[in-house]
Amino acid sequence: MNKKYTNIDQLSLVVYDPPIDLPEQDRPGARILREGAASCSTFELLQVVIGGSPADAERIARQLLSECKDLMGIMHKSVVELSAITLGLGLKKSLHLKACMELGRRMIAQPPDTRLQIRTPADAGALLLPQMMGLEQEEVWTLMLDARSRVIGLAKIYKGNLSSATMRVCEVFREAIRHNAASIILAHNHPSTDPTPSSDDVFVTKELSKAGRLLDVELVDHLVIGHTYVSMKERGLGFE
Repeated sequence: MNKKYTNIDQLSLVVYDPPIDLPEQDRPGARILREGAASCSTFELLQVVIGGSPADAERIARQLLSECKDLMGIMHKSVVELSAITLGLGLKKSLHLKACMELGRRMIAQPPDTRLQIRTPADAGALLLPQMMGLEQEEVWTLMLDARSRVIGLAKIYKGNLSSATMRVCEVFREAIRHNAASIILAHNHPSTDPTPSSDDVFVTKELSKAGRLLDVELVDHLVIGHTYVSMKERGLGFE
């Protein structure tokens, strides 16, 4: 049998390889929720910013990096240029992308951090004493610090009697871990206004100090608040 050939037989076969549809738990957005944004590549972060269907976001992000080379190249393009060189990006997503990049630029350009730095127990006492002195019930607070001992936040984690039976490690360190704190200062008040540490205070401090080493969140000090404050670190109580 004679075989007839047409012009179409001379054409090269172009195979379109669609993006792999990753399982939900492996997509960039899910990884950011689970592990933080630092776990994603630039390509993956662009997909999250672009949004829409995973396949479209992956294609658009790939094309963006191909056309602009890197983030600096994207930064130097106008909204109109970005939407013109990238099929499917559009003006709305281009605006979103440029706004995100401008926020990042402003963060880099902002003045040095002016957060309060805790250098001594007196610094912590000056911050905590006015807030905790005179409380009618015993409360436990954590002062969360970054790697340079600057205050990240202050959390009230417990209300009631401080004892080995009621204080749980997870309660003390939960907020610190959530805020990625490098260290904490624990503080609790004595409604009697006598700041003398009790035997329970010493025991709890020892246990929390050990737990902090395991969790890589250092317990820097434990302040007992009354009419004044006592630094258990300065007195060598509960710290090795």
